[in-house]
Amino acid sequence: METISNVYDNRELSWLKFNERVLEEAQDEAVPLFERLRFVSIFSSNLDEFFMVRVGSLYDQMLVTPDKAENKTNMTPEEQLTEIAHRVSHLLSLKDQAFTNIMNSFGVFATRVMPSDLQGDDRLFMSLYFEREVMPMLSPGIIDKNHPFPFLKNKLMYIGALLRKKSEDAKKKQMIGIVSAEFGANMPRVLFLPGEKLRFIFVEDIILHYIDNIFPNYYVESRCVFRITRNADIDANEGLYDQDMDFRAVMEELCKKRKKLTPVRAEFSYDASYELVKRILGYLELDEKYSFRQSCPLDMDFVSELENKVSDHKELFYEPVTPQQSPAINPYESMFAQLSRKDILLSYPYNKFKGYMQLLSEAADDPYVTSIKITLYRVARDSEIVSALIRAAENGKQVLALVELRARFDEENNIGWSKKMEEAGVKIIYGLDGLKVHSKLMLITRKTGNTLKYYTQIGTGNYNERTSKLYTDFSLMTSDRSIGADASVVFNALSLGTTVESTNCLLVAPRCLKSHIVEMIDNEIIYGENGYIGLKLNSLTDKDIIDKLIEASGRGVKIELLIRGICCLIAGVEGKTDNITVHSIVGRFLEHSRIYIFGKDERRRVFISSADFMTRNTERRVEVAVPLKDSRIADTITTTFDEMFRDNVKTRVQDNDGIYRRVKRTPDEELFEVHKVFYKRAYEDGEQAQKLYKAPKKSFFERLKDKFAK
Repeated sequence: METISNVYDNRELSWLKFNERVLEEAQDEAVPLFERLRFVSIFSSNLDEFFMVRVGSLYDQMLVTPDKAENKTNMTPEEQLTEIAHRVSHLLSLKDQAFTNIMNSFGVFATRVMPSDLQGDDRLFMSLYFEREVMPMLSPGIIDKNHPFPFLKNKLMYIGALLRKKSEDAKKKQMIGIVSAEFGANMPRVLFLPGEKLRFIFVEDIILHYIDNIFPNYYVESRCVFRITRNADIDANEGLYDQDMDFRAVMEELCKKRKKLTPVRAEFSYDASYELVKRILGYLELDEKYSFRQSCPLDMDFVSELENKVSDHKELFYEPVTPQQSPAINPYESMFAQLSRKDILLSYPYNKFKGYMQLLSEAADDPYVTSIKITLYRVARDSEIVSALIRAAENGKQVLALVELRARFDEENNIGWSKKMEEAGVKIIYGLDGLKVHSKLMLITRKTGNTLKYYTQIGTGNYNERTSKLYTDFSLMTSDRSIGADASVVFNALSLGTTVESTNCLLVAPRCLKSHIVEMIDNEIIYGENGYIGLKLNSLTDKDIIDKLIEASGRGVKIELLIRGICCLIAGVEGKTDNITVHSIVGRFLEHSRIYIFGKDERRRVFISSADFMTRNTERRVEVAVPLKDSRIADTITTTFDEMFRDNVKTRVQDNDGIYRRVKRTPDEELFEVHKVFYKRAYEDGEQAQKLYKAPKKSFFERLKDKFAK
C-alpha cells in the first residue's frame, strides 16, 4: 500500500499520475476528436515503456534485494509492484471508457466494425480477404508434450485459443493454440471495407473470428487476443567487463539480449476466459496481478493508418501550426557575425530548427572553422545534423561526436549513425563508463589570423529536427569566451574518459551541478521571505534537493515548480511545504525545457539546462546548465516561466494530498492556454522577421548563373 510520508511521493506512482494526466486529454471534449485518440495512443506507449523499464527494474530488485526500501516512502519493490498493478487496473478502465466514447463520436467520420456485424457482400469480402491475404501469413501452433511453449516477442499481438481434439473423448485434456499476428507491409493491421462510408476492422479481430478454420481438427472452447511486455532494463556496463569488445559491439549484443528478457506484463482482450488466461500465465511464469484485461485494442499503432484516411476532416485535428523564423536571426547574414554581436535564444517548437542548422551548416563549410564538437543523445532517423557533421569532416574540419549509445530505445539508431559518421572521418567517442552523456552541447572553434573564437550552443533538448516540432525546448547560441572555454574543458574531459571537476560558469554534472544548486537554494534561505526559487523540470526525484527545497519553504522562501511528470515532493503540506506550489502542464506539446531561476530583481540568476533534478541526472550523467548572461534573454525566460504559471486551461495543480486537479477558473476569467498564446506570438514574430530581413539583391552574373541553371 502506498504511503505518502507527509511531503514525499513514490517515484513510480507519481509517474502513473502523470500518465493519468495524459489520459485526461483523451477525455477532454474540448480537444479535437482525433487528437483525443492520439492521446490514448500516447498513454498506451508511455505505459509500455514504463513496464519495460521501471517495472522491469523493480522486478529485478524484488528478486535480488527484496527488503530494500526506496528512500522517500519506504516502499519495498514488492509493495511498489502491488500498488502499481492496482493503479494500472484503474487507469486501464479509464482508457477503455475514453476509447469507447471517442469511437462512438467517431462514427460520423469512420466506424469500427466487428466481424460478427458484417452481412452479405461485406461478409464475403472479409472471408475472401482472410483466405487469400491473412491465412497464408499465419503460423499457428499447439502446445503439448511434442510442441513446447514458443518464445513470444515483446509487444507483438497473439491469438490464444483453448482447444480440445475432435477425434478424442471430450474428457481429454485441453491444450493451448497460439497464432502470432505480425502486422506490417505484408499484413496491414487495419482492413478498410469497400463502400462510400469509411468503415474499418482490425485484422486481429478477423483472425479471432476465423480461429476455427485455423485449428480445423479442434473444438475451440475459448479464444482471445493477448500481448506480453518484456523487461527491457538492460545494464550496458555488464558488457564492458569484456575488454576485447568495442563498446558499440557490446551495445549491439545487449539490444539483442533485451528482446529475450523476462515477461513483466500480459494483456488480454476482455473476452479471455479465466482458464485460458491462467494457462498462458502459467507458461509465462507470470503472477496474475501482472495481467490486465481491456476492451480497448491492446496495441494503438493503428492510429497512423486511420489518420491517413480521415486527414481531410480538419475539424478532427488541432489547427495546423508551423515553426516560425525568429526575429533574432537574420537568415541572410553570417551566424558568426550575428553571434559576435549578441547571444541568440531559440524556443521550440515556436521557432524554426533551421536557425540552429544555419549555424552548423555555416560551420561545416566555413574555411576558418577548425573544429566542431558535439554530444548526440537522440537524433532523427534522417538527421540533417549528422549530414552536416559528415560534410564538415569531408571538408577537412576536425569533427568530434560523442554518440551516447545507451540512449534507451534509440541505441540501434545511434549505432547506425555512429558507423556512418566514422566512415566519413568523424571522430566518434561513446561516453564514460557508468555515466550517460545527456548534455546538449556543441562547440565550434574558428580561427581568423591569430584570433581564436568559440561559438557555443547549449540546449535543453535533443538535436532532433522531428521532436523540435513536438517538444518545447530552448537553444542558446553564444560567442561568450568563458562559456566556450568551459565547453572546451567538458569536451577535453569526455575525450579522456573523465568528468569535469570545476568550471567558471557552466554547471556540469555529475561533479559540479548539484552542489551549486544546493548552494543557490541555501543562498535563498538566507533571504527568507524575500527569497525566490522557480524551477521548470520534467521530473523532480533527487531527495537531497527535495529536502533542501522543503527547508527553504520552512524559512519562508517562495518556491514555484513547473513539473511536467514525476514529482516526489508534495506541496502545500502545513508547516513543511506551505510556500511551495507545483503546477503541471499537459497539452498539445510535450513540455521538455528545463529552467532554473534563483532570486529576484538584481539578485536573479537564470539558467537553462539539459538536467532534471533526478538522482540519475545530477549524479550519474553528464549534464550541462548554462547561465543566461544576456539580461534580455534572461528576461524572456523569466517571462515565459511566469506566463506558464498563468495557464488556466492545461494546468493541473498538485494539492497537499498529492492529487493533481485542473486549475480553477472564475466564470468570467479569460482563457489563457500557453501553447496557443506562445504560437500566436511566434507568428507575430515571424511576420516581424519577414519585414526586418530581405534577401540581398543578386548581381547580374548571379542572375545569369541562375538562368542557365534552370
